Amino acid sequence: MIVRTWYGRAANAANADAYTRHLEQSVFPKLGQIAGHRGAYLLRRDLDGHVEFLVLTMWESMDAVRAFAGDNPRIAVVEPAARAVLAEYDTTVNHYEVALSTAPSR
Repeated sequence: MIVRTWYGRAANAANADAYTRHLEQSVFPKLGQIAGHRGAYLLRRDLDGHVEFLVLTMWESMDAVRAFAGDNPRIAVVEPAARAVLAEYDTTVNHYEVALSTAPSR
């Protein structure tokens, strides 16, 4: 399994809530339709007046990642709706191979 990680930051709680809704209503449902997608997490923390996000998506292989991200999977996929509410975000992502897990397998 591959975990894809990405970071973003919203300047305030209202924009953070808008970003959360965008993922819940648009991005996560689309990911669920891609063969090889194995789930996603949105991690959030409020910090000194802004909100940080860490997005983790799980994939069965790098081929599955490419089905989502295209030929250069290191480039972040950031939709215009996300760009509109985030003050800062990574333009690249990282991929990690899961070496050990206690999560139930599918």
